[in-house]
Amino acid sequence: MRPLPVIVGSPARRSALWLCCALVACGAPAERAGEAEAVFRIQPVRPVAELRAEALAAEPPAPDSGMLAPDLVELRSLDSTIHYDIRYATDRNFMGVPFYDTALAFLQRPAAKALVRAHRKLRAEGYGLLIHDAYRPWYVTKMFWDATPDSLKRFVADPATGSRHNRGAAVDLTLYALDAGRPVVMPSGYDEMTERAYPDYTGGTTTEREHRARLRAAMESVGFAVYEFEWWHFDYRDWPRYPVMNVRFRDLLGAQRGTP
Repeated sequence: MRPLPVIVGSPARRSALWLCCALVACGAPAERAGEAEAVFRIQPVRPVAELRAEALAAEPPAPDSGMLAPDLVELRSLDSTIHYDIRYATDRNFMGVPFYDTALAFLQRPAAKALVRAHRKLRAEGYGLLIHDAYRPWYVTKMFWDATPDSLKRFVADPATGSRHNRGAAVDLTLYALDAGRPVVMPSGYDEMTERAYPDYTGGTTTEREHRARLRAAMESVGFAVYEFEWWHFDYRDWPRYPVMNVRFRDLLGAQRGTP
């Protein structure tokens, strides 16, 4: 545990700041006690720049025969009302550095169309979907794996087999309350590597668990299944039929626009 700093100010301010510092020191979200959404952080086991260079130079696993041809589509091209908070295009993620050069979200076309159906079903209930991540290049998955301590590796995919995100058939998302104009509160923050992230976690408030159940029901109704350790992660039913991909966003955009 990192040592806690000396806190100055009024007694109330000292108490609030001490709690936040204690949570960070214990590896918990820095903002669980405040109004802002928590951002869980790890201490990467190796320097991020070193991990990035190695990952970009590495090769993903070879595809099996008989895979479906990739057909990635940007989600907002199908429905512009889908909300985005693409964490890996910012430093507001568990490693504290940007990984993507643009804040977009791609899925294989059948998965994207299914997600849009879930989004539109939720609209009638006063909610929408907010996307945190979708297709993820393989080199980013390798960075995650190599950076994460062994004790937390159940929350990241092994690059030896690739992630379902690498196949363009997995999405990280949450509910967005249309009347409030913001994401709902869930039992844990996004990418929080604790038991609070489990989809069957029994803690939290009744409202938080109801939000989680509503999201899961909407996604399961259109062919997605929740990941056993993360309430926000959903895999489309055909994910094994797509190859692991390692195309960077800027190259993917260039290919779709027909530019070099």
